[in-house]
Amino acid sequence: MNILIIGLGSIARKHIIAIRSLNSLANLYALRSNVNSKIEIGITNIMNIEKCNVKFDFAIISNPTYLHYNFIDLLAKKGINLFIEKPPVNTLKNFDLLLNLIKDRKLINYVACNLRFHPCIKFLKKEIQLNNKKINEVNIYCGSYLPDWRPTKNFRGSYSVNSEMGGGVHLDLYHELDYTTWIFGIPKKSHCILRNVSSLEIEAIDYANYLLEYNNFSANIVLNYYRRDPKRFLEIIFDDETLTVDLILNSIKGSKSGILYENSNFNIADTYYDQMDYFLKLINYKENSMNSLVDAHEVLKICLLNE
Repeated sequence: MNILIIGLGSIARKHIIAIRSLNSLANLYALRSNVNSKIEIGITNIMNIEKCNVKFDFAIISNPTYLHYNFIDLLAKKGINLFIEKPPVNTLKNFDLLLNLIKDRKLINYVACNLRFHPCIKFLKKEIQLNNKKINEVNIYCGSYLPDWRPTKNFRGSYSVNSEMGGGVHLDLYHELDYTTWIFGIPKKSHCILRNVSSLEIEAIDYANYLLEYNNFSANIVLNYYRRDPKRFLEIIFDDETLTVDLILNSIKGSKSGILYENSNFNIADTYYDQMDYFLKLINYKENSMNSLVDAHEVLKICLLNE
């Protein structure tokens, strides 16, 4: 199996670890922009994809978000299946052209949202599907401190603070919109407030608040870059009790039923392994993915509502 990597950063390395665990014989290639780029053991550097005669089984697109569109377009035209790190793009402009291209080429494509493989999210999706109880309200919150994301680097030099490079908390924390729509479906109406007025003093969006209207309930999603004590949770309010899901502590508790799920040994790295295992099976069996660009398009229309 030959795999092309576009953007050999920290996220790509997580995918590489998963690939090597699942298929030690996979041949890894990285498209590099600098002839002096470091040569890494087990990864072949290529400088020009047009001059490369390797037949790739798929490509991982994990470079800065603002570059995704051009590489999706380039690789799709070459008939290469795509594993695209979230968010797939940072603008809806001409997105239909990509969808038509991938459909015409019949390419397997998957937008990588590893939290779909978080045990709490999987438990909750199954619980909602099996449970007919009336939902009155859903609250989702994810807040953390951007300078702590990459403590060895100055956060002001990261793409996260640059909206032109696809930065902004609404795109960085795309997971929350993704798993909300995966569990509860696409809402009837959506509203959003996007601001950048925190003490971080950055140009990109650092606060996002989405209100999603479903037939019988509403879901509120709050995202921010400036919370010093990280918090990531879901709260589902039924008629008779409330479920609270802590994605950091990996637990689900009911206000009446107590602990429904808990696993203190959980490691977020496991989600990257499970996700890659899922995708490799798609490639091997030539199946359609649960989160294609077509699916992601519906989420992006909410995420980029003010565009």
